[in-house]
Amino acid sequence: MDQQADLRRPAKGRGATLNPKGRFEPQALEPFDDGWDSWPQALADDGPPRTTVSADCSRSVIARNDSPDIGFEQSINPYRGCEHGCVYCYARPSHAFLGLSPGLDFETKLFAKHDAARLLERELAAPGYVCKPIALGANTDPYQPIERRLEITRRILEVLARQRHPVTITTKSAAVLRDLDLLVPMAAEQLVQVAISVTTLAPDLARKLEPRAAAPHRRLQAVKALSDAGIPVSVLVAPIIPALNDHELETILAAAAEHGAWRAGYVLLRLPFEIKDLVADWLACHVPLKAERVLSLVRQCRAGRLNDSRFGHRMKGEGGYALMLGRRFAVARRRHALERAMPPLRTDRFAPPGAQLRLL
Repeated sequence: MDQQADLRRPAKGRGATLNPKGRFEPQALEPFDDGWDSWPQALADDGPPRTTVSADCSRSVIARNDSPDIGFEQSINPYRGCEHGCVYCYARPSHAFLGLSPGLDFETKLFAKHDAARLLERELAAPGYVCKPIALGANTDPYQPIERRLEITRRILEVLARQRHPVTITTKSAAVLRDLDLLVPMAAEQLVQVAISVTTLAPDLARKLEPRAAAPHRRLQAVKALSDAGIPVSVLVAPIIPALNDHELETILAAAAEHGAWRAGYVLLRLPFEIKDLVADWLACHVPLKAERVLSLVRQCRAGRLNDSRFGHRMKGEGGYALMLGRRFAVARRRHALERAMPPLRTDRFAPPGAQLRLL
């Protein structure tokens, strides 16, 4: 490893090894060793990157999409950026719209929607609002570490529970169990489903891939607790990274079934624009002997490129390797009875805020 690569060793507790400029920024800063040993001293003086949280002043909170390969039309993201630090996160490029980097900035410079519950209540009360399930965690994790202090996700759930509005939650945090008092009654009325993402069962790999997310065994414990409480819960093997965690596919599904998961799904690694360089550098730092093999297999699944954004192809890939993954998944899912139908979410129970007052 050369001197510059040695100086740029990963920060403890952080996923990205780089902090490249956002795609819309006209200028970039690039550190280099000037021969006077100034770079090591500068790194020592700066210390590890710290997390900062700023207010997000969005005037609306429900985002809408019409993507044909995404199973929801409405979503809410309580936070921008995510402290979990998953190096592969497809949401990282969104930080470029804030003038920030998809690298370390994404996991250290966070934005919180403190008014999300109030804005949600206002939007649900709008005369033209049509009730459709809302997805929490579509972009960044609603139960990342700062949720413990800010409780924005909980306040959103309180509004949804009060108005009997259906919601789906996707997370890789066991912190979802803190809201069982809200989720259990909602599940009884078919108003909630939860998906837990499990990337690997290997603690060492998890600490490098997802440094501030819950440990794999804690996620499985959350699956069991949710299932035991009567909440429909599925497990997502996401993402599958060729030559890195793909060998764990069957093992993860077996563990999911053992802990009471109803269903399972998977997503193949996606490497859009900025993400490809972040992942390539992460591979070079953490698993240098596997780096070229991983990227080669990704290209085999993505028509010779590192990314294929076409609807219908981006989630599962194509080609021989992707086909083999799909068949392995189908066999393992059937073997472990992870094809249980989730109860449909009810929209007919929805009561808009202030509806009772309008009747008087």
